[in-house]
Amino acid sequence: MAQNAGRKTRRSTPRARTAALLLACGLLPQLAIAVDDPNATGPWNVGHTEFDIVDAIRANRTLPLDVWYPVDATDWTGTFAVYALLAGLGPISDLARTDSIVSNSGPWPLIVFSHGFGGLNVQSTHLCEHLASHGFIVVAPEHTGNTQADMSSPDPAADRYPDVAFVIDSMDQKNTTPADPFFGRVDTIDVGVAGHSYGGLTATMMASGFGTDPPDTRVKAIMPVAASNGILSNAQLTSVTIPTLLMVGTLDGLQSETIRSFSLMSSAPNLFRVDVIGANHTHFANVCDIGDWLISIGIAKENWGSVGAGALIPIYEATCEPPAFSIDEATRIQNLYAAALFRRHLLGETGYDTYLTESYALANEPDIDFYLPEPSQFLQLVSGVGMVSLLAFARRRSRPS
Repeated sequence: MAQNAGRKTRRSTPRARTAALLLACGLLPQLAIAVDDPNATGPWNVGHTEFDIVDAIRANRTLPLDVWYPVDATDWTGTFAVYALLAGLGPISDLARTDSIVSNSGPWPLIVFSHGFGGLNVQSTHLCEHLASHGFIVVAPEHTGNTQADMSSPDPAADRYPDVAFVIDSMDQKNTTPADPFFGRVDTIDVGVAGHSYGGLTATMMASGFGTDPPDTRVKAIMPVAASNGILSNAQLTSVTIPTLLMVGTLDGLQSETIRSFSLMSSAPNLFRVDVIGANHTHFANVCDIGDWLISIGIAKENWGSVGAGALIPIYEATCEPPAFSIDEATRIQNLYAAALFRRHLLGETGYDTYLTESYALANEPDIDFYLPEPSQFLQLVSGVGMVSLLAFARRRSRPS
């Protein structure tokens, strides 16, 4: 499929010209709404906790969860979270504190984050923490049978959709249980799903449906990152009808799948695609944090195989060492667009529309190609000859009665 499906920021477009002219005519609102900067940590302190949920309907399938959530400043207590990787040790957060009290200023929209194939549910902690600081409860399940430690599932794709649906069900139950720390604090009506790689596929499944499962109507926006959407049919991708932001690196072999998904999701309102120039598949995970932590505790890169991390060596070298694209910049870009997408389309904060435009990307984000769907026939019409009639209509509307 052609790479130029859709439209990116590096050229002037009919849609951009049309929008500017519509604004000038007073036919579109000019919003100047102050919002929290999605590039920066949000206004809330962040808490973190862990617990398991058990799905009795699926043979008591157990899912370990990591959860991040907003915390009031006066309740931000406890030790900083440790994301355990080896014998209970791992990178230590500088943002999330363990078991702080969940702010009762919500309820907070729920976002489920799904990890990659054979991965870890703490693979994208910077993203999860960032979203919690912007007013979301973020839950990352570990997909049992398809993790780094356990690859026993015979059909991991079939597990993913019901896993996420059960996470939503479980958080809804906690929201309605008076003795629970999350009582009255979780919005499970306006849910977002994000995920990386196979987790990006998972996010897409929640909007497209999978197998006999229809789209989950509680899910109102998705952010598939470097999504492995190849197993989804054209019809499934075409059926996506909720706000969607697709992100991928230009050095990722799955970029073609992102292009295909984007070209087929034309029915999704507010469809966006962000290609990070020079990023590879693992620029959207915590591989550098993990490698840096191993080095910090005295395990040199050449010895990572002794702790079962030998496969990380080439990934770390390609992602974290020069001349690789900056991992900090990749993290910032991912966090920016996730916060803007979900604050706009779960919280309804229209000021974030600014960040989801061609003009913003062109002026502020030189390391991305930003795509929107091609203009509709109506917009193409009014951007050409039809604009004369539109201007005349605007003049008539402006005359006093």
